[in-house]
Amino acid sequence: MKVVNEQITIDGIDKKILRALMNDARTPILSIAREIGISGAAIHQRLRKLEDAKLIAGSKFIINPKVLGYKTMAFIGVYLDKAMRNPDAVKELERIPEVMECHYTTGNWSLLIKILCKDNEHLMHILNHKIQAIKGVSRTETFISLDQQIDRQIEV
Repeated sequence: MKVVNEQITIDGIDKKILRALMNDARTPILSIAREIGISGAAIHQRLRKLEDAKLIAGSKFIINPKVLGYKTMAFIGVYLDKAMRNPDAVKELERIPEVMECHYTTGNWSLLIKILCKDNEHLMHILNHKIQAIKGVSRTETFISLDQQIDRQIEV
């Protein structure tokens, strides 16, 4: 790994390690070490450097929301009556467990959020009683996702 002007360049070994762990974060380090041909300690050192450089932001288990009954994904463009309401609106959105992501955007909307709901009735309840009840939200525009066809990380 090399850092130039706060931008990281990773070598082929780092890429192999990252690809293996991105494919399955539970892959044993020694298994990766044998495949690449370096020691497990060397992999641990490289991973520590990549974490310190903030290239790796952690590891996590991915929950399948459909198994828990969350079958409706929607993207909602949120219009705020004043830009200065953004911080308070985001704080209120953070209190809604169904809100998975919130983005401050350019264009017509002030915010773009991604939510997961059990069904359309649940979505309507969240919209009418939680999101549109936030002070400063003048209106919303909702797009229901019929199917997520691409889900990936940046390629290394």
